[in-house]
Amino acid sequence: MTPADAVDLAHQSVIVALKLGAPIMLLALVVGLLISFLQALTQIQEMTLTFVPKMLTILLSLLVLLPFMLTTLTNFMHSLVSRIISG
Repeated sequence: MTPADAVDLAHQSVIVALKLGAPIMLLALVVGLLISFLQALTQIQEMTLTFVPKMLTILLSLLVLLPFMLTTLTNFMHSLVSRIISG
C-alpha cells in the first residue's frame, strides 16, 4: 500500500463517517434549536426539556435512515475488500 492509497482510504473513511453521522446530528441540532427558541419565547428554562424530543428525533431518524446507512457501509466495505484483494 502506497502512501497515496492510505491517504485515499482515510479520505473515503472520513466521507463515509460524515455521510452516516451528519444527517442525524443535523436533525438533533435543528430540534435543539427549535426547543431553545420555544424556551426563550415562553421563558421556560427547564434544562431537561430538550432531551426527550432530541432522543425521539434521533430514534426516528435512525429508523428512517437505516437503509441508507447500511447501503453506504456495504458499498464502502465492498470497495475496501476489493482493494485488499487486488493487493
